[in-house]
Amino acid sequence: MSLVLDPPIRQEYEYTVAAPSLRAADPALPLARRAWQQGWLRKTFILILLAALWELIARWQANDLLLPSFLQTGQAFVDGIISGELLDRVRVSLSVLLQGYVAGIAAAFTLTALAATTRIGRDLLETLTTMFNPLPAIALLPLALLWFGLGKGSLLFVIVHAVLWPLALGGYAGFQSVPDTLRMAGRNYGLSGLRFVLHILVPAALPSILSGLKIGWAFAWRTLIAAELVFGTTAGQGGLGWYIFQNRNELYTDKVFAGLAAVILIGLLVENVVFLPLEMLTVRRWGMQR
Repeated sequence: MSLVLDPPIRQEYEYTVAAPSLRAADPALPLARRAWQQGWLRKTFILILLAALWELIARWQANDLLLPSFLQTGQAFVDGIISGELLDRVRVSLSVLLQGYVAGIAAAFTLTALAATTRIGRDLLETLTTMFNPLPAIALLPLALLWFGLGKGSLLFVIVHAVLWPLALGGYAGFQSVPDTLRMAGRNYGLSGLRFVLHILVPAALPSILSGLKIGWAFAWRTLIAAELVFGTTAGQGGLGWYIFQNRNELYTDKVFAGLAAVILIGLLVENVVFLPLEMLTVRRWGMQR
């Protein structure tokens, strides 16, 4: 005879939920605190502090030849803009820079795509980057002058060298970090070769590629200014580096600082107008970067 036990009966309780209390909405933050949360405003405040410090040091030193004040530099910068001289030099430099930068990106993408899809391409990239990445681009300028002469070809050669290797290394490192699951998904869809690189590897490695693009841009910009400081004009037209060098020879120190300010402003403009929106629209929007 089997004993059948009834299942235990759980007691039931009734709870009375209290009505939610109506609290006043959180007070708005003070205006100063809300303004301080804006990144562009904090950066502007830092720039104003640096400009004020520059002005104080220049006034304390009282030697315009060695260190012109911020106001003198600003006046020289405005005069260069109004006269068109500074804008013309900037145009010449940016024209050469963009050509070399695009050529360097194309070469880096070709090498990286080969390295991501073939073993011989991987060996080629590792060998070339080991050999040429530690070599400063400006050190190749004497050879560039012998091979391409005193003109745009020499500048393009050193700019491509400055862009190629950091971008290729960044892209290849990004490709190496792509998870195997994504790779297998791409293979299952029948992707191979260039289509596999464009549809699988490039989107997944985009944070590393963007970092390589920014590093390559900085290297190219510095290399161009240094090269123009060394041999000056390009096809009869001097760039921003030549503008700085020429005014240094004529002891126009305020114009030298105005040229340096133009270099800095162009760097800030490219960072905040080109690269930052590109990051916001891609990797940050996709949750791949904070």
